[in-house]
Amino acid sequence: MDYSANRIYLSPPHMGGQEEHYIRDAFNKNWIAPMGENVDGFEQDLQEYTNRNEAAAVSSGTAAIHLALILCDVGLGDEVICQSFTFTASANPIRYQGATPIFIDSEPVTWNMDPQLLEKAILDRMEKGVKPKAIILVHLYGMPAKVDRILAVAGKYDIPVIEDAAEAMGSAVEHYKCGGFGLLSIFSFNGNKIITTSGGGALLSDDRRLIRKGRFLATQARDEAPHYQHSQLGYNYRMSNIVAGIGRGQMQVLDEHVKARRANHAFYFEQLEGVWLEEETLQTMQTPAFTGAGTSKGIYFLREPAGYFSNRWLTTILVNPEETGGVTATDIRLALEEKNIESRPLWKPMHLQPLYRSCKHYENGVSEKLFELGLCLPSGSNLSNRERLRVVSVIRKTLRDVHYE
Repeated sequence: MDYSANRIYLSPPHMGGQEEHYIRDAFNKNWIAPMGENVDGFEQDLQEYTNRNEAAAVSSGTAAIHLALILCDVGLGDEVICQSFTFTASANPIRYQGATPIFIDSEPVTWNMDPQLLEKAILDRMEKGVKPKAIILVHLYGMPAKVDRILAVAGKYDIPVIEDAAEAMGSAVEHYKCGGFGLLSIFSFNGNKIITTSGGGALLSDDRRLIRKGRFLATQARDEAPHYQHSQLGYNYRMSNIVAGIGRGQMQVLDEHVKARRANHAFYFEQLEGVWLEEETLQTMQTPAFTGAGTSKGIYFLREPAGYFSNRWLTTILVNPEETGGVTATDIRLALEEKNIESRPLWKPMHLQPLYRSCKHYENGVSEKLFELGLCLPSGSNLSNRERLRVVSVIRKTLRDVHYE
């Protein structure tokens, strides 16, 4: 590895400057607790940004999904439908509740849950005598899912939708912000997200009653009494006033971060002579069985459908080795790592994970192909032009130099 050059990270935190003001205020008031002015202010900011009626700041996006499942009355023996092409935190809380995940493959336009497979799965589970208790949809890499069609299917069978918008803050469909769809929505503010509180999340809904119950459960479910009394199982899931102060500062630069990440995506597309991925193209991409020199062709990018706005949280590419002379996404990843540049394969589908391999899944091959061919490029909102050029130069050199015998 080339340690002479500074490390370029995939998606590092990016502070805006006002975070310290809110943190300092909390220290000055000695309000170092899982509640306070910053928590209230951050929740208000989230409500206004998403046009939701209520928001609760919690300790992580995973905690928010867990609370959402509890509020949907998911319990032991229930089934919950979940997108397969996602991070494991979308699915793990299903197991926390003793329920069983049912995984749905992706469609090739947004890479998110396939509405046709969703309806097929619902009908199949109902024929077997089990109606799914909830649906978890995900907006992967900031690209909104086909929410209208998914919500229509869910409504047809009266199944509540939990919107996992962990990667999609700032994204929108027809100007409606992600985080504003479904019965309940969640955000993540992990260190790699488009805005961060170092760790944290949020639960949102238009149903104030649900969010107030969520806050109650997230604060150890403490009953109203002068002493500590608990009649329900609760959790230590509330966000601290210090962490929320970071969030309030980050909200002030959210739109700037989105603009910067979209600029990264545009830069990579132009510099790598990118091609927009067409729906039918994905199925034809295969691992090569020939010898050839790398070219600049074969680098595909995910297009925004009409009316969609992606925050481009991470710039993702698909590398078609049949067009690159055998160069694969793995070749590019290893070449970047050799130059001290972090990149990462696309998410490994949940139905391929050892933890979930035995679970029922409804597949069409899309997510497996994406995992095989895909790569996430450095996409931080503080990525400099010099750093972007470093990334591009390594990819170009790899495309020129790698040969297969």
